[in-house]
Order: sequence, then C-alpha cells, then structure tokens
Amino acid sequence: MPQRSGVLLLVSGPSGSGKTTLCRQLARDGEAHYSISCTTRPARESEVHARDYFFLSRGQFQQDVAAGNFLEHAEVHGNLYGTLRSEVLSYLQRGQDVVMDIDVQGASQVRACEDPLITASLVDLFVMPASEGELRERLANRATDSIEVIETRLHNAMEEMTQAHSYTYQLISGSREDDYRRFRALLAAERMRVSRLT
Repeated sequence: MPQRSGVLLLVSGPSGSGKTTLCRQLARDGEAHYSISCTTRPARESEVHARDYFFLSRGQFQQDVAAGNFLEHAEVHGNLYGTLRSEVLSYLQRGQDVVMDIDVQGASQVRACEDPLITASLVDLFVMPASEGELRERLANRATDSIEVIETRLHNAMEEMTQAHSYTYQLISGSREDDYRRFRALLAAERMRVSRLT
C-alpha cells in the first residue's frame, strides 16, 4: 500500500473568527497534531504552558530566533509569536497531519519557506467572520479582554481580512458545527491528493 505524506493545514483568521476552536477540535478528534505556538504574552487565567502555548520570555524567544529554531515568527498586538520547526517537520516526516493556527504575517513566512517538505505539504485556509457585527459580538462574548483590547483586535481584524485573497481556501464562518464539518471535509479531500502518495 502506498504511504501518504502529511498535510500541513495552515489556518488564519481574525481573533474571534473561530479558527482556534476548529484547529483544537481537529486535534481532539485525533485528526491532526495541533502545532503549539510560542508567545511572549502573559498566560490568561485558564491557559497552561505547553498545552495552549509555550510561554517564553522575550529573551528566550529572541535566542530561539537567533538559533534558527522558528519556522515563522512575528510581532502581533505588541507580543512575539512563533512556530518551532520541531512542532511541524517531525510530524510531517512521519506522514502525520499538522494543523497550525497562525496570523497572516506568519502564514506569509510559511508560504515563503523553501523547505521542500513544507512546500509539498502546505494547504492554507482563511476563516472569515460572517460580518463585522458578528465578529464584534464574538469578541465581546469572550469576556477575557477589555473594551480597549476588543477595539484594537477589531481594527486589526479589518486589516487581516484584506489578506484573505492570499489563501487557497476561504471558509465563511456560520455555526460551529457547520464550520467544523466543512473544515474536516477540506482535510479529507487534501489527504486524497495523488501527489501526497509516496
């Protein structure tokens, strides 16, 4: 039987679009490895190191940048974020699928990566909120951010959405269940590509 190379499912979208929920559900269902990002932002009350993020000091983060350990990294909302190469390449090499929840800056860096395994594995999706009003409501309902932070995230979301055309696929968000059904269907289709068989 032919073996299949792993799919790198890169998912972007503004805060509140539901992208993280989709990615984490896919991992919980055993469909893909969820690539845990590094960040210099403080952990929220419910977040756990090495489960939600690798929480690093700015100094630690910059050492990893200098060592070439990141597949991508960017500054977002005044904090540093990045994806360790080890969180992606080792899984793809074993034929496992990886899902990345990543901002538009990081996505652009991954697309520009010259590693042949990344290039062959990459599938990118932008999760678009149904409307600005819907996005505002989702951000407000989180109850984890101040009004000022919500307004900043909403402003940044408008900027990020102008980059949606750079992605191969776009999912206009509806209900959580429908979004997840379509999300899984995309991964199922990509797994059947003849070019992924070895």
